Amino acid sequence: WDRPVRGNMARVLILSSMVACGHVGASAAIPALQALGHTATVLPTVMLSNHPGFAAVAGAKVPVGQLEDMVAALDRNGFLEGHDAVLTGYLPTAEHVDFGTRLVDRMRGIGVARVVVDPVMGDAPKGLYIDAEAAGRMRDTLVPRADILTPNAFEQGWLGEVVSSVPRVIVTSHGVTAMELGVLDLSQAAAVRYVVPRHDGVPQGTGDVLAALIAAGVATGQALGHLQALIAESLGAPHLRITEAAAVWTRAAPLEGEPHGL
Repeated sequence: WDRPVRGNMARVLILSSMVACGHVGASAAIPALQALGHTATVLPTVMLSNHPGFAAVAGAKVPVGQLEDMVAALDRNGFLEGHDAVLTGYLPTAEHVDFGTRLVDRMRGIGVARVVVDPVMGDAPKGLYIDAEAAGRMRDTLVPRADILTPNAFEQGWLGEVVSSVPRVIVTSHGVTAMELGVLDLSQAAAVRYVVPRHDGVPQGTGDVLAALIAAGVATGQALGHLQALIAESLGAPHLRITEAAAVWTRAAPLEGEPHGL
């Protein structure tokens, strides 16, 4: 799963949130993928002015019926063919999760090679930030369809035993300390842990960038190398400097991981 299916370029179908200003959800994934030569097709589950962490926010969920119409139009135009991966991110309701499950099955049927599920549902210490019905539906129907799962440590724990059925799991915020964050890459054959510095003032969207690079087939160490360089260039900024710092972070060396005993 560590290489794009077609040479150095991958085409990723993304189902996630979008914002008018800033880089979170698909609005982080798109420029990050494009900076590395990949392409994205995006189905937005919500459209917001900006990340809800700012003083003001406006927008709304995209109705599932509208998403279904968009998929039908893409299909009629022949635009669903040729994708290498599907990435699902923020799915705000159980109906959106059901749509994501149908979309994954449809793309499997036309030959997509890789399904990455970023189970965006909660974090410590806040807990769930989507409703329990949507989270449960994701656990029971969408997560088992993933080739790769990218939860944070809270999400991994909340999902429970179903995580063990996924061929590859990349756990972010694993073993958090005051100085470090761990990223644990688990496959059925091995476990590798990467340790990265913990920083204050990191803009939102780093997990979305990581999931997108993994969906494009970028190896975990290289994806984390890109991400750490991007974080260093973005500290204290309101948004990730994906475009402004592309000349730096796209050339970053990979991080080295160490075998991890479980």
